[in-house]
Amino acid sequence: MYKELGVVIAVSDIKELGFGRVLPGSGGSYHKIVFNALVFKPEIHEIIRGRISEITQFGAFISFGPIDGLIHKSQVTDDFMSFNEKTGTLTGKQTKRILKKDDEVLARIIAISLKNSVKESKINLTMRQEGLGKKEWYAEKKKKTQKQKQKKKRK
Repeated sequence: MYKELGVVIAVSDIKELGFGRVLPGSGGSYHKIVFNALVFKPEIHEIIRGRISEITQFGAFISFGPIDGLIHKSQVTDDFMSFNEKTGTLTGKQTKRILKKDDEVLARIIAISLKNSVKESKINLTMRQEGLGKKEWYAEKKKKTQKQKQKKKRK
């Protein structure tokens, strides 16, 4: 993990490998090298697609690429979300929307703190904006809006 580059996913196309040197007390050799790398660097306001990897009392963790991000339960929906320990889910008080492990979701990155390792890094997410969350939620809202429009036309 590099703050300037993000997470290195793969190294390819080694272009230049310089002479190595051995440091006293170290078992390895160290070389100057030039190469191409595939990296992932999350950006503020970026929309990500991920899978819920864990549900906790305070929110849900989403895996996207090589990183996990946290959606605090207050950022899941506009509804009050409560944790059900028996089922391991977050459930909306009014909407009854359920978020569970392995659900696929869209979320927006709202805060990033990249550290020296992926485990130490923190990414905060939200799903409270239009079009974010589970696909089913968006389809449900769209269907509801269409029904309301049809009712208005009948009047």
